[in-house]
Amino acid sequence: MAIDHPDRLAGIPTTPFLAADIGGTHARVALMRAAHGESHGAETLAYRKFVCADYPNLSELLRAFIDAEQAPVKHCVLACAGQPMGDEVANDNLAWPIRLSELRQVLALEDVAVLNDFEALGYALDGGLARGGRHLCGPGTHGHGPSLVIGPGTGLGAAARIPGPNGGLVVTTEAGQMDFAPNSIREREILAHLAPNGGYVEFERIVSGPGLLTTYEALCALCGESPKHTTPEAVTAAASACSDARAAEAVEIFCASLGSLAGNLALAFMATGGVYLAGGFLSSMFELLAHSAFEERFLHGRSAHALLSQVPVWVTEHGRHGVLGAARWYLRRNASGNAMASERVA
Repeated sequence: MAIDHPDRLAGIPTTPFLAADIGGTHARVALMRAAHGESHGAETLAYRKFVCADYPNLSELLRAFIDAEQAPVKHCVLACAGQPMGDEVANDNLAWPIRLSELRQVLALEDVAVLNDFEALGYALDGGLARGGRHLCGPGTHGHGPSLVIGPGTGLGAAARIPGPNGGLVVTTEAGQMDFAPNSIREREILAHLAPNGGYVEFERIVSGPGLLTTYEALCALCGESPKHTTPEAVTAAASACSDARAAEAVEIFCASLGSLAGNLALAFMATGGVYLAGGFLSSMFELLAHSAFEERFLHGRSAHALLSQVPVWVTEHGRHGVLGAARWYLRRNASGNAMASERVA
């Protein structure tokens, strides 16, 4: 987590501010302000969804929102795929580089705060993100304890929410960058095809939208066939229609590998509060996921099975929750800063 100029945030709760969820494909932007009578709650004044590739940079995208809504603002919070590193956001899946100093200068912003996009979703878990969605496996009730939000899209993101005072703590991760671990002979063959000389293959190279297409193309190559599909959506559609054996196998490997990753993270964080699989990509293929080896791979084996069988897993739409989570984080950070300032004055 990083925030730019936290000493200048006083007064923001009563002032509208921009909150944006910037992914590799889409950007969701809202004009927000603090909600009355709700601790760290945020009220949406305007909301729009953009295709990132339609704009040459983030400044132009945000300018389009500001102009369309006629909403001059001085403060902004960004939930971005990747991690804030000084003045930039480090990520290979964003449509363009993001530099905070450039945003401040071009848009005449006084402050720009940044957090990871799945960290923002973690702050939305105590709201509508956790209450919606469809049950995938495990107990049919929402659990207690640490919870996880995981989402394969253009990349693969994950964050953990640890319950506690004042909304608890959200821990961001770069789980998508972990080494992919094959579980079957077929997965080993795919790994060898992707890295014939050995070396690092990240999980999101398999478990993401582009990863599904990569797996499909690898299976076609291993079988000496030419790929028929050029997008993840086409692969999913062919698998649903049972019209392409390689597409069906690619989806099965995707779902099974997602189960392994989710189970590993659930064990690492003891996620008895539940696992929430976020994003429209998974929602669109829910039936395929429900009839896959996801649950078998999620449960692992031996003693891990007893713990993981008590972890509920839900598939939920990402939607506006990233924007709302970012706004909640922003207001919470501001309130904490004001509290510390008051203590210093006292």
